[in-house]
Amino acid sequence: MSHRKEATILITGVAGFIGSNLADRLLAEAAGGKGIPNLGADIRIIGIDNLSYGVREQIPESVEFYDEDVRSKAIYTLFHDVDYVFHFAAKNCIADCQADPVETADMNVTGTVNVFEAARRAGVEKVIYAESSALYEGCDVLPSTEDRVDPQSFYAVSKLSTMHFAEAYARFYGLRFSALRYFCVYGPRQDYRRTIPPVFSAFIIKLLKGEQPVIYGTGEKRRDFIYVDDINDFHLQCMTDERTTGKVFNLGYGTNYSVNEIYRVIAKLLKSNIEPVYKPDLPGEAFANLADITEARKLGWAPKTDLATGLAKSIEFIQREIVLGRI
Repeated sequence: MSHRKEATILITGVAGFIGSNLADRLLAEAAGGKGIPNLGADIRIIGIDNLSYGVREQIPESVEFYDEDVRSKAIYTLFHDVDYVFHFAAKNCIADCQADPVETADMNVTGTVNVFEAARRAGVEKVIYAESSALYEGCDVLPSTEDRVDPQSFYAVSKLSTMHFAEAYARFYGLRFSALRYFCVYGPRQDYRRTIPPVFSAFIIKLLKGEQPVIYGTGEKRRDFIYVDDINDFHLQCMTDERTTGKVFNLGYGTNYSVNEIYRVIAKLLKSNIEPVYKPDLPGEAFANLADITEARKLGWAPKTDLATGLAKSIEFIQREIVLGRI
């Protein structure tokens, strides 16, 4: 590892939900007295985003931001002297990916391989990158373990491709990775601008505006929801815990809820009696997901934020955004 006093961390998709939250967390940890474990308080964060999905205002001011596309070779110079890369940039709305598999492959596969190549050329210490629980779409055994995948949608297939490229870069070039399969991450800044927003954001926004939310299908699909702060705990661990290198980890809560159950919880918190509208089911989605988080737990990680606490924080954020006229 580099022995410079300052650790440099590059985040792709820095203007998005997970990327901007991680940037905030890193800066808060660095400024918190003790600094980031094993890294200290002197950090530099470089952010890349083409703002096709992300929001410029979400990027912390102290991040060195570059409006670039991860598919461009122009990003290569930005990786010089970088210690750690977090790669989140992706086309990740399943409905959008189903509608345009060519762009899905271009963004998620070509873009990711370009990030790996930039990291290889620059001698980056480690790449921590997003896979997805969508890799388990066709698996009929729950909870899902990391050793069995069965992707069905174009989005999931694109994520499987990046997994194989990561393995090849590790095999042929010695590039070091941690691969993270997020389940349904929620919290402030969740991607409510997507064509079909995640259910938490969609429900909260509609109910706060006095409108009927939409539920696709019967509402009996079940999802494992994990709060963004909890996955950021593991992000920090991945940078310096050697036990995470060369491995893939599920990051979920280990409990799932139906979409109808989530709707009732949110409606109760908002004291709303508005009924949802049910529309035809969306293609390409699994009926249920549930994470087996044994591998991450072995390293001392565990989710800390219960559903009620996470929802309250999400509601507070969205209420503020509505007041400010951003939603």
